[in-house]
Amino acid sequence: MKIKKNDTVRVVAGNYKGMEGKVLKVYPQTGRLIVEKVNLIKRHTRQAGQAEKGGIIEKEAPVTVSNVVLLCPKCGKPTKIGTAQLANGRNVRRCKKCNETLSDES
Repeated sequence: MKIKKNDTVRVVAGNYKGMEGKVLKVYPQTGRLIVEKVNLIKRHTRQAGQAEKGGIIEKEAPVTVSNVVLLCPKCGKPTKIGTAQLANGRNVRRCKKCNETLSDES
């Protein structure tokens, strides 16, 4: 999966089309990710002791990776992600529009 945690993405399909947000969590096995303030659902929860309150809680649900596109932090445009190999042999992600390095591959 080429999109990582803390990347900024734009939703290109679905009810939240056009919204932008930061990736909070990535699920590579299922090809889904959670984006901040996108695909909000309501969950009814019971109070768990004195510390946690019960009630209706609004939280983000996972979105399919194919419905989002990465926003390049350098040029600010939605872009596809390519990979490049540095001189020392490390692989890095790069923007295909401006050819700038995004971050290191893990």
